[in-house]
Amino acid sequence: MTNTLADMSVGDRGRVTGFEKGFEKYRKKLLAMGLIKGTEFTINRLAPMGDPVEIEVRGYNLSLRKDEAAALFVEGV
Repeated sequence: MTNTLADMSVGDRGRVTGFEKGFEKYRKKLLAMGLIKGTEFTINRLAPMGDPVEIEVRGYNLSLRKDEAAALFVEGV
């Protein structure tokens, strides 16, 4: 089963494993922000309605919209 970043909870740690097909616009944006395959991150916060999600990646905090987070395949660490 493949998980997406949108499926994770606060405090979870994960690693990027790939990107959803058909989300080319988001893929380029996520790659530019340092979310390449193998990158590890931690979920810091979720907004009350679940959008956006804040992650810590490569020493900085990054907020992603739910649809961007759904385009990112991850595995737990």
